Formats: sequence, structure tokens, C-alpha cells
Amino acid sequence: MYSEKVMDHFQNPRNVGEIENASGVGTVGNAKCGDIMRMYLDIDENQVIRECKFKTFGCGAAVATSSMATELVKGKTIYEALQITNKAVMEALDGLPPVKVHCSLLAEEAIHAALWDYAEKNGIKIEGLEKPKNDISEGEEEEEY
Repeated sequence: MYSEKVMDHFQNPRNVGEIENASGVGTVGNAKCGDIMRMYLDIDENQVIRECKFKTFGCGAAVATSSMATELVKGKTIYEALQITNKAVMEALDGLPPVKVHCSLLAEEAIHAALWDYAEKNGIKIEGLEKPKNDISEGEEEEEY
């Protein structure tokens, strides 16, 4: 059901924790499934992400996507990080079951929320970045079960 990479990032998550005085912190959730993801970014004066940590309350796929997302943004500029999509997170994990795709969306939104917080704190506009939703289930079509 889950790829080896998903299981590895779930069982041995990378970059768990908080960053004190983080440059940007983003918290997003999905009310439908109950997952909550908080991402912390430490961004240097050249707008490069030096450090990235996360805290996630959720299922194994939520932990795995959080872990992979932190790995993908580290060392990237804020504009490169903005380009990381949920598809990129899923591909890096060798895929997710269809019912867990929302976890990768949560990871993408957590990156965006942390970048938004960074931009707000520094009085800058990051071209292409929209104000993140607190709940990623907002605007989703009602799923039938």
C-alpha cells in the first residue's frame, strides 16, 4: 500500500521539531481528516532556506509528506521553495495511495503558509504566493464515500 520511501519517512522522519525565532512559521490543517501540519523555516539574508523543521499531528502519510517536504525545501531560495508542489512531494516519496493525496497538499500548503509568514514579517511580497488557507478542505468538492 505504501512505498518504501513513505514508510522510511514515517518511521524515521527527518527534521522534526521547532526552530526558535523562525523566519517563517506556517500552520495548516484539514478539518475532514484531522491532520495538522506546522512548518518552520530559517531563511538567510539571501532568501535561502537554511533550515526547515516540522511538527505534524496526523496519520503516517501526513508525517511522511511533512518530512519529505522539509528535505525538498532545504537549501532552496524562497522562489524555488514556492515551486514545490504536492505532486513533487508525492513523486519524491514514490507515490501515495489516492486516499492520502490530501496529505501532500497539506505539505505544499504548509510551505506556502510559512513563506507567507516570512513575507509578512519582512514586509515583502513573494511573487506568485497567495494567502494560504488555514483548512485545506476549504473549497474542495464534497467527496462521496
